[in-house]
Amino acid sequence: MKKIVFLSMVTMVLFIAAGCTNKSKQDQESGKENKETANIKYEITEANSVKVSRIFGIGYPGNDQGLYMASNSGLKINHAGKWFESTTNRHQYMGFQAIDSGFMASGRPEKGTGFHNPLGIVKSNDKGKTLEKIAFYGKANFHFMAASFAGTSLYVINEEPSKQLSLGVNYSKDKGKSWAESELKGFNSDSFGMMAVHPHNEDILAMATKSGIYYSEDNGNTMKLVTEPFMVTALTFLDHSLLFSSVENDKIMLKQLNPETGKQTAINFPFLDYDNPITYLAVNPKNNNQMAFATYKNDVYESINGGKKWVNLLKDGKKEQN
Repeated sequence: MKKIVFLSMVTMVLFIAAGCTNKSKQDQESGKENKETANIKYEITEANSVKVSRIFGIGYPGNDQGLYMASNSGLKINHAGKWFESTTNRHQYMGFQAIDSGFMASGRPEKGTGFHNPLGIVKSNDKGKTLEKIAFYGKANFHFMAASFAGTSLYVINEEPSKQLSLGVNYSKDKGKSWAESELKGFNSDSFGMMAVHPHNEDILAMATKSGIYYSEDNGNTMKLVTEPFMVTALTFLDHSLLFSSVENDKIMLKQLNPETGKQTAINFPFLDYDNPITYLAVNPKNNNQMAFATYKNDVYESINGGKKWVNLLKDGKKEQN
Protein backbone atom coordinates (compact mmCIF):
# COMPACT_ATOMS: atom_id res chain seq x y z
CA MET A 1 0.00 0.00 0.00
CA LYS A 2 2.75 2.46 0.87
CA LYS A 3 4.36 2.03 -2.53
CA ILE A 4 1.11 3.06 -4.24
CA VAL A 5 0.79 6.06 -1.94
CA PHE A 6 4.36 7.13 -2.65
CA LEU A 7 3.91 6.98 -6.41
CA SER A 8 0.80 9.12 -6.21
CA MET A 9 2.58 11.63 -3.99
CA VAL A 10 5.61 11.83 -6.27
CA THR A 11 3.35 12.73 -9.19
CA MET A 12 1.99 15.67 -7.20
CA VAL A 13 5.40 16.77 -6.00
CA LEU A 14 6.86 16.66 -9.51
CA PHE A 15 4.03 18.87 -10.74
CA ILE A 16 4.76 21.42 -8.04
CA ALA A 17 8.50 21.20 -8.51
CA ALA A 18 8.27 21.75 -12.28
CA GLY A 19 7.94 25.47 -11.73
CA CYS A 20 11.05 25.52 -9.53
CA THR A 21 13.59 24.14 -12.05
CA ASN A 22 14.77 27.51 -13.27
CA LYS A 23 14.84 28.79 -9.70
CA SER A 24 17.24 26.03 -8.68
CA LYS A 25 19.59 26.91 -11.53
CA GLN A 26 19.45 30.57 -10.55
CA ASP A 27 20.42 29.71 -6.98
CA GLN A 28 23.80 28.55 -8.31
CA GLU A 29 24.58 31.97 -9.75
CA SER A 30 26.68 34.54 -7.92
CA GLY A 31 27.91 38.08 -8.42
CA LYS A 32 26.89 41.69 -8.02
CA GLU A 33 23.13 41.01 -7.95
CA ASN A 34 23.51 38.49 -5.12
CA LYS A 35 25.58 40.93 -3.08
CA GLU A 36 23.08 43.73 -3.56
CA THR A 37 20.17 41.49 -2.54
CA ALA A 38 21.95 40.42 0.64
CA ASN A 39 22.51 44.07 1.61
CA ILE A 40 18.85 45.13 1.35
CA LYS A 41 17.41 46.11 4.73
CA TYR A 42 14.58 43.83 5.83
CA GLU A 43 11.32 45.68 6.38
CA ILE A 44 7.60 44.98 6.13
CA THR A 45 6.06 47.69 3.96
CA GLU A 46 2.63 48.33 2.48
CA ALA A 47 2.45 47.03 -1.08
CA ASN A 48 1.27 49.32 -3.88
CA SER A 49 -0.01 46.21 -5.63
CA VAL A 50 0.15 42.47 -5.13
CA LYS A 51 0.76 39.94 -7.90
CA VAL A 52 1.47 36.26 -7.24
CA SER A 53 1.41 33.25 -9.55
CA ARG A 54 1.41 30.57 -6.85
CA ILE A 55 0.25 30.34 -3.25
CA PHE A 56 2.01 27.84 -0.97
CA GLY A 57 -0.01 28.32 2.23
CA ILE A 58 -1.95 30.70 4.46
CA GLY A 59 -2.30 31.12 8.22
CA TYR A 60 -2.68 33.31 11.29
CA PRO A 61 0.51 33.43 13.41
CA GLY A 62 -0.16 33.96 17.10
CA ASN A 63 2.49 36.68 17.48
CA ASP A 64 0.98 39.07 14.93
CA GLN A 65 -2.28 40.41 13.58
CA GLY A 66 -3.28 39.62 10.04
CA LEU A 67 -3.45 36.81 7.51
CA TYR A 68 -0.09 35.53 6.25
CA MET A 69 0.22 34.17 2.72
CA ALA A 70 3.27 32.29 1.46
CA SER A 71 3.72 32.85 -2.29
CA ASN A 72 6.19 32.45 -5.14
CA SER A 73 7.29 36.05 -4.49
CA GLY A 74 7.68 35.78 -0.74
CA LEU A 75 5.58 36.47 2.31
CA LYS A 76 2.48 38.68 2.00
CA ILE A 77 0.47 39.89 5.00
CA ASN A 78 -3.09 41.20 4.91
CA HIS A 79 -4.21 43.34 7.82
CA ALA A 80 -7.44 45.33 7.89
CA GLY A 81 -7.85 44.87 4.14
CA LYS A 82 -4.35 46.15 3.26
CA TRP A 83 -1.53 44.02 1.85
CA PHE A 84 2.03 44.24 3.17
CA GLU A 85 5.21 42.51 1.99
CA SER A 86 8.88 42.16 2.88
CA THR A 87 11.62 44.09 1.11
CA THR A 88 13.89 41.02 1.00
CA ASN A 89 13.93 37.35 2.13
CA ARG A 90 11.19 36.71 -0.41
CA HIS A 91 11.54 32.96 -0.10
CA GLN A 92 9.19 30.35 -1.52
CA TYR A 93 7.85 29.08 1.80
CA MET A 94 6.43 25.67 0.87
CA GLY A 95 4.64 23.70 3.57
CA PHE A 96 3.91 26.99 5.35
CA GLN A 97 2.56 26.60 8.92
CA ALA A 98 1.40 29.40 11.22
CA ILE A 99 2.24 28.77 14.89
CA ASP A 100 1.80 30.67 18.14
CA SER A 101 5.27 32.26 18.03
CA GLY A 102 5.42 32.96 14.27
CA PHE A 103 5.61 30.48 11.42
CA MET A 104 7.44 27.38 10.23
CA ALA A 105 8.08 26.36 6.64
CA SER A 106 10.22 24.51 4.15
CA GLY A 107 10.92 25.63 0.60
CA ARG A 108 13.49 27.47 -1.46
CA PRO A 109 15.30 30.74 -0.68
CA GLU A 110 15.26 33.94 -2.66
CA LYS A 111 18.34 34.21 -4.85
CA GLY A 112 21.13 36.25 -3.32
CA THR A 113 19.98 36.14 0.30
CA GLY A 114 22.71 33.72 1.37
CA PHE A 115 20.41 30.89 2.50
CA HIS A 116 21.08 27.31 1.42
CA ASN A 117 18.75 25.65 -1.05
CA PRO A 118 16.60 23.86 0.04
CA LEU A 119 15.66 25.41 3.36
CA GLY A 120 14.80 22.15 5.12
CA ILE A 121 12.56 23.16 8.04
CA VAL A 122 12.94 26.71 9.32
CA LYS A 123 11.15 28.87 11.86
CA SER A 124 10.71 32.64 12.20
CA ASN A 125 9.50 34.64 15.20
CA ASP A 126 9.97 38.05 13.54
CA LYS A 127 7.88 38.05 10.35
CA GLY A 128 10.61 36.37 8.30
CA LYS A 129 13.45 38.76 9.16
CA THR A 130 15.50 35.90 10.61
CA LEU A 131 15.15 32.14 10.22
CA GLU A 132 16.00 29.52 12.81
CA LYS A 133 17.24 26.27 11.26
CA ILE A 134 15.16 23.45 12.75
CA ALA A 135 16.11 20.38 10.67
CA PHE A 136 17.39 19.19 7.29
CA TYR A 137 18.74 22.63 6.32
CA GLY A 138 20.20 22.45 2.81
CA LYS A 139 19.11 18.81 2.51
CA ALA A 140 15.34 18.54 2.02
CA ASN A 141 12.28 20.39 0.83
CA PHE A 142 8.86 19.37 2.17
CA HIS A 143 5.75 20.35 0.22
CA PHE A 144 3.53 18.68 2.82
CA MET A 145 4.09 19.75 6.43
CA ALA A 146 1.97 20.18 9.54
CA ALA A 147 2.86 21.81 12.86
CA SER A 148 1.09 22.13 16.16
CA PHE A 149 0.15 25.71 17.06
CA ALA A 150 2.42 25.39 20.10
CA GLY A 151 5.27 24.64 17.70
CA THR A 152 6.48 21.46 19.42
CA SER A 153 5.21 18.64 17.20
CA LEU A 154 5.96 18.46 13.48
CA TYR A 155 4.76 16.20 10.68
CA VAL A 156 6.25 15.87 7.20
CA ILE A 157 5.61 13.72 4.15
CA ASN A 158 8.95 12.49 2.89
CA GLU A 159 9.35 11.24 -0.69
CA GLU A 160 12.91 9.91 -0.37
CA PRO A 161 13.99 7.63 2.50
CA SER A 162 17.11 8.73 4.38
CA LYS A 163 18.97 7.94 7.59
CA GLN A 164 16.64 10.18 9.60
CA LEU A 165 13.34 9.88 7.72
CA SER A 166 11.37 6.95 6.40
CA LEU A 167 9.33 7.01 3.24
CA GLY A 168 5.92 8.62 3.82
CA VAL A 169 4.65 10.35 6.98
CA ASN A 170 7.16 11.12 9.75
CA TYR A 171 6.66 13.05 12.98
CA SER A 172 8.74 14.74 15.67
CA LYS A 173 7.56 15.57 19.19
CA ASP A 174 10.69 17.49 20.22
CA LYS A 175 10.85 20.37 17.73
CA GLY A 176 12.60 18.38 15.01
CA LYS A 177 15.43 16.84 17.03
CA SER A 178 14.28 13.24 16.58
CA TRP A 179 11.83 11.60 14.19
CA ALA A 180 9.60 8.53 14.03
CA GLU A 181 7.66 6.95 11.20
CA SER A 182 3.85 7.03 11.31
CA GLU A 183 2.70 3.44 10.81
CA LEU A 184 -0.56 4.47 9.07
CA LYS A 185 -2.50 1.40 10.19
CA GLY A 186 -5.98 1.57 8.67
CA PHE A 187 -4.95 4.01 5.95
CA ASN A 188 -6.32 2.73 2.64
CA SER A 189 -6.16 5.73 0.33
CA ASP A 190 -3.93 5.74 -2.75
CA SER A 191 -2.79 9.34 -2.13
CA PHE A 192 -1.28 11.55 0.52
CA GLY A 193 -2.46 15.15 0.89
CA MET A 194 -2.64 18.15 3.18
CA MET A 195 -2.19 17.48 6.90
CA ALA A 196 -3.44 19.38 9.94
CA VAL A 197 -2.64 19.10 13.66
CA HIS A 198 -5.19 19.66 16.43
CA PRO A 199 -4.48 23.06 18.09
CA HIS A 200 -4.81 21.62 21.63
CA ASN A 201 -3.64 18.02 21.21
CA GLU A 202 -0.46 17.48 19.20
CA ASP A 203 -1.07 13.74 18.86
CA ILE A 204 -4.18 14.30 16.75
CA LEU A 205 -3.56 14.43 12.99
CA ALA A 206 -5.95 14.76 10.07
CA MET A 207 -5.11 14.23 6.40
CA ALA A 208 -6.97 15.17 3.21
CA THR A 209 -6.87 12.55 0.46
CA LYS A 210 -8.56 11.79 -2.84
CA SER A 211 -10.80 9.36 -0.97
CA GLY A 212 -11.80 11.34 2.11
CA ILE A 213 -10.37 12.54 5.43
CA TYR A 214 -8.28 10.22 7.57
CA TYR A 215 -8.06 10.95 11.28
CA SER A 216 -5.58 9.79 13.91
CA GLU A 217 -5.25 10.25 17.65
CA ASP A 218 -1.79 8.69 17.91
CA ASN A 219 0.48 10.63 15.54
CA GLY A 220 -0.73 8.80 12.45
CA ASN A 221 0.15 5.34 13.68
CA THR A 222 -3.49 4.27 13.42
CA MET A 223 -5.90 6.13 11.14
CA LYS A 224 -9.59 5.94 10.36
CA LEU A 225 -11.70 7.31 7.56
CA VAL A 226 -14.16 9.87 9.02
CA THR A 227 -15.94 10.98 5.83
CA GLU A 228 -17.44 9.45 2.74
CA PRO A 229 -14.85 8.57 0.06
CA PHE A 230 -14.94 11.90 -1.81
CA MET A 231 -12.02 14.09 -2.83
CA VAL A 232 -10.87 16.49 -0.11
CA THR A 233 -8.66 19.33 -1.34
CA ALA A 234 -7.95 21.25 1.89
CA LEU A 235 -8.52 21.02 5.62
CA THR A 236 -7.64 22.63 8.94
CA PHE A 237 -8.81 22.43 12.53
CA LEU A 238 -11.59 24.68 13.81
CA ASP A 239 -11.08 24.18 17.53
CA HIS A 240 -12.14 20.54 18.09
CA SER A 241 -13.84 20.26 14.68
CA LEU A 242 -12.41 20.15 11.17
CA LEU A 243 -13.00 22.76 8.47
CA PHE A 244 -12.56 21.17 5.06
CA SER A 245 -13.27 21.62 1.37
CA SER A 246 -14.32 18.76 -0.88
CA VAL A 247 -15.39 18.16 -4.46
CA GLU A 248 -18.69 16.30 -4.59
CA ASN A 249 -20.76 15.74 -7.73
CA ASP A 250 -18.68 18.30 -9.62
CA LYS A 251 -19.39 20.91 -6.94
CA ILE A 252 -16.96 22.55 -4.54
CA MET A 253 -18.08 22.33 -0.91
CA LEU A 254 -16.98 23.93 2.36
CA LYS A 255 -17.98 22.08 5.52
CA GLN A 256 -17.38 21.71 9.23
CA LEU A 257 -16.95 18.16 10.53
CA ASN A 258 -17.14 16.65 13.98
CA PRO A 259 -14.61 13.79 13.61
CA GLU A 260 -16.04 11.91 16.59
CA THR A 261 -19.66 11.78 15.39
CA GLY A 262 -19.16 12.26 11.67
CA LYS A 263 -21.69 15.10 11.62
CA GLN A 264 -21.09 17.59 8.79
CA THR A 265 -22.41 21.13 8.51
CA ALA A 266 -22.26 23.06 5.23
CA ILE A 267 -20.80 26.58 5.31
CA ASN A 268 -21.86 29.20 2.78
CA PHE A 269 -19.07 30.75 0.75
CA PRO A 270 -18.64 32.58 -2.59
CA PHE A 271 -19.29 30.49 -5.70
CA LEU A 272 -16.22 28.87 -7.24
CA ASP A 273 -15.95 27.23 -10.65
CA TYR A 274 -15.24 23.50 -10.67
CA ASP A 275 -11.72 24.12 -12.03
CA ASN A 276 -10.90 26.51 -9.16
CA PRO A 277 -11.02 24.34 -6.00
CA ILE A 278 -9.99 25.49 -2.54
CA THR A 279 -6.34 24.60 -1.96
CA TYR A 280 -5.64 26.09 1.49
CA LEU A 281 -7.75 26.82 4.57
CA ALA A 282 -6.84 28.77 7.70
CA VAL A 283 -8.57 29.47 11.01
CA ASN A 284 -7.23 31.83 13.65
CA PRO A 285 -6.77 29.64 16.78
CA LYS A 286 -7.17 32.75 18.95
CA ASN A 287 -10.38 33.82 17.20
CA ASN A 288 -12.25 31.00 15.47
CA ASN A 289 -14.58 33.45 13.76
CA GLN A 290 -11.65 34.62 11.62
CA MET A 291 -11.00 32.24 8.74
CA ALA A 292 -9.72 32.33 5.17
CA PHE A 293 -9.25 30.20 2.09
CA ALA A 294 -7.12 30.30 -1.05
CA THR A 295 -7.92 28.66 -4.38
CA TYR A 296 -6.10 26.98 -7.25
CA LYS A 297 -6.40 30.15 -9.35
CA ASN A 298 -4.98 32.28 -6.52
CA ASP A 299 -8.17 33.82 -5.18
CA VAL A 300 -8.13 34.60 -1.44
CA TYR A 301 -11.23 35.17 0.70
CA GLU A 302 -11.53 35.99 4.40
CA SER A 303 -14.37 36.01 6.91
CA ILE A 304 -14.34 37.59 10.37
CA ASN A 305 -17.76 36.30 11.45
CA GLY A 306 -17.42 32.54 11.11
CA GLY A 307 -18.24 32.31 7.42
CA LYS A 308 -21.42 34.40 7.38
CA LYS A 309 -19.79 37.03 5.16
CA TRP A 310 -16.68 36.75 2.98
CA VAL A 311 -14.40 39.49 1.64
CA ASN A 312 -12.29 38.99 -1.50
CA LEU A 313 -8.68 39.91 -0.67
CA LEU A 314 -7.06 38.66 -3.89
CA LYS A 315 -8.47 37.85 -7.33
CA ASP A 316 -6.44 35.77 -9.80
CA GLY A 317 -3.40 36.49 -7.65
CA LYS A 318 -3.71 40.25 -8.11
CA LYS A 319 -4.74 43.25 -6.04
CA GLU A 320 -4.33 46.95 -6.73
CA GLN A 321 -4.39 49.06 -3.58
CA ASN A 322 -5.62 52.62 -3.25
